Amino acid sequence: MPKLRGRRVAITGGAQGIGRAIGEALIAAGATVALGDVQEAAVQQTAAELGTAATGYRLDVTDPAGFETFLDRSAEDLGGLDVLVNNAGIMPIGPFLQESPNVTRRTLEIDVLGVMTGTRLAGARFARSGSGHIVNIASVMGTLASPNAATYCAAKYAVVGFSEALRQEWRGSGVKISAICPGFVRTELIAGMAAPGPLERFLVVDPEAVAAAVVTELNRGASRTVFVPKLVGLVARGTAVLPDPLVDAAFRLSGGNKVTSELDREKRASYQARVEGREIQE
Repeated sequence: MPKLRGRRVAITGGAQGIGRAIGEALIAAGATVALGDVQEAAVQQTAAELGTAATGYRLDVTDPAGFETFLDRSAEDLGGLDVLVNNAGIMPIGPFLQESPNVTRRTLEIDVLGVMTGTRLAGARFARSGSGHIVNIASVMGTLASPNAATYCAAKYAVVGFSEALRQEWRGSGVKISAICPGFVRTELIAGMAAPGPLERFLVVDPEAVAAAVVTELNRGASRTVFVPKLVGLVARGTAVLPDPLVDAAFRLSGGNKVTSELDREKRASYQARVEGREIQE
């Protein structure tokens, strides 16, 4: 991957899951990476495991000043900054009327405002140099809504719309922006969620598949919205032209509505604590 050799990349939510996989894939392609995560010990451990091409820092994406410090330190340690991957996010699942206002607020602060903050700060740097690429990790649920995930869907719809608006706004500037929309990714975010039955092979992917899509987009150097796997995109875009009753019926008949409706709360308890901000802070 010669286009990525020597590229300097900052990744939010880099301690585990998709963020770690992206870091590994980019290092394998010749890039150096700075990983940011609210779990400081975990992100530093991940950076150590990835080797000398990685560094790790504590990052709370809801803190604009802290985000700017993260980008400053990343640029200083890497010798510059070419790419920002906005990956940090949380995924609350459950009936909206039973969701606490705190969880709603936290989700929007992390999943939406965190992305916008990072994009604003990195975008300003890239605009000055006339080059750079921002990759926002969204979701198929940012184009295809699912029951019992109203706030998460709202957040990811926002990320997709935000990214697509900036794609047009920044055309010709040299600054690129991409939105990556995976299906359900095998990370702690889907802990306790029901398997989508016959749709699993089309909807569920490993973090490495998302990382591969990021590598491909950075090598391509274009501003696009990309689905992982591609078939998910055909379904998501296709439903936009179908009558709502037909979409709803197909969703029920396929079992897709059960994924976010039938939860094993015991298996999801640990992740739910993180969503609610009840985890032990480092």
